[in-house]
Amino acid sequence: MTKQHRYCVIMCGGVGSRFWPYSRANKPKQFIDFFGTGTSLLQMSYDRVLPVVPKENIIVVTSHMYAEHVKEQLPDITPEQILLEPARRNTAPCIAWAAYHIYSRDPLASIIVASSDHLITRDSLFVESIENGFNFVETHDALLTLGIKPTRPETGYGYIQIGKAEGTANGILPVKTFTEKPDKDLAKVFLESGEFYWNSGIFLWSAKSIINAFHTHMPDISALFETLPLSEYSNPDKENAFINSNFASCPSISIDYAVMEQASNVYVECVKFGWSDLGTWTSLYDNSQKNPDGNVTRNGRVIAYNATGNIFAINPEKLVVATGLNDYVIADSDDVLLICPRSEEQQIRHYVNDVKMAYGEKYI
Repeated sequence: MTKQHRYCVIMCGGVGSRFWPYSRANKPKQFIDFFGTGTSLLQMSYDRVLPVVPKENIIVVTSHMYAEHVKEQLPDITPEQILLEPARRNTAPCIAWAAYHIYSRDPLASIIVASSDHLITRDSLFVESIENGFNFVETHDALLTLGIKPTRPETGYGYIQIGKAEGTANGILPVKTFTEKPDKDLAKVFLESGEFYWNSGIFLWSAKSIINAFHTHMPDISALFETLPLSEYSNPDKENAFINSNFASCPSISIDYAVMEQASNVYVECVKFGWSDLGTWTSLYDNSQKNPDGNVTRNGRVIAYNATGNIFAINPEKLVVATGLNDYVIADSDDVLLICPRSEEQQIRHYVNDVKMAYGEKYI
């Protein structure tokens, strides 16, 4: 199939609360230049797919409150390429809307769905993998996810168990089971078995296949989106009015729970490019350059004594002097300073909730 029928959906609605306070509600992590390259995670996600998807076929799904950030950071896309969610409803409704939106314009469309906040290295291998994935879903009624070979017993990722090859090729295998975020012991078993891959959250399918999957496994969602005639998805005013009136009534559910864990035509492409979802401070630490003491500095200046394994994310004009800290997150942003052991970073969302309860939205 020609490249003109290939589309990309970039999901860009997350609030990035696990990177609070560096990531704030008014400018979450996907809009931040984490690595000092002058390019945000969203911009990296966009640039990454340009070799395989025409820029006019790239759709960004985000919140109304981030529309201006998207327009500013991706000046080459048109307003019609930005779908604005009126409410946060997880990934399944987001993907369903994008699928109907694209299908109304191109019934032959195939789609890659990616998050705006992933870090991927070895871009040439990424492009090869996506080309291979597109070729597969364009010739099979299949829902394809990209699997990453695990390097550690990570408890923050979902896992995919691979099945036996059934006439597939090029590293594409049927999926046997999905497991969401196992505990440490089970993650060790998965790692040692060699049968499990991390679920990257990057998907490929034809528009027709994913719409059929919603029909079968989440009919409430498909029924809602089909109350708007397909022809009217091509009218921005009618589409937006419909979405603003109806989107919030969708169930809040991930695509994994809604479709991928239930469907029988799910496959995994075992890929070899470097990947991280940059979901935690430790993942950012692991993917950043360290100084000789094993510390990472994002902006600002740091003088540290008897300190190792720390990540400092601070305002560019600020100096931090620290002593005796080991394996800590020190994150400073405007009116908030967070000092937290990296081992307790999963509690940051709870800290954010506590701050919200105590002081409202001011510091969120």
